[in-house]
Amino acid sequence: MLKTYRNKMMASVHEMASDFYRDGSLDKKTMREFDVLCLTPVQKMTPEKIRALREREKTSQTVFAAYLNVTPSLVSKWERGEKHPQGASLKLLTLVEKKGLEVVA
Repeated sequence: MLKTYRNKMMASVHEMASDFYRDGSLDKKTMREFDVLCLTPVQKMTPEKIRALREREKTSQTVFAAYLNVTPSLVSKWERGEKHPQGASLKLLTLVEKKGLEVVA
């Protein structure tokens, strides 16, 4: 999955730490700390928040689903609270919330 950083400086720091980790100079625990520091945090999303986010972006469930690479049925289930986004989908929703839908276009 594509990593998204808090900013350009954090991207550089994380890239350097990743090189050290691959080289064996950095242990797994420390690398996880760099991940937390540098990568965009993922937040849980309520059904209301997902719907508000989609409406803010002025898209239908079908279009929103296409941007997130999921089915429209899944977006509908998220908005009704029948299912909850996880993994890559949750990460993408977090990015859309912070930077808008064009960031995943």
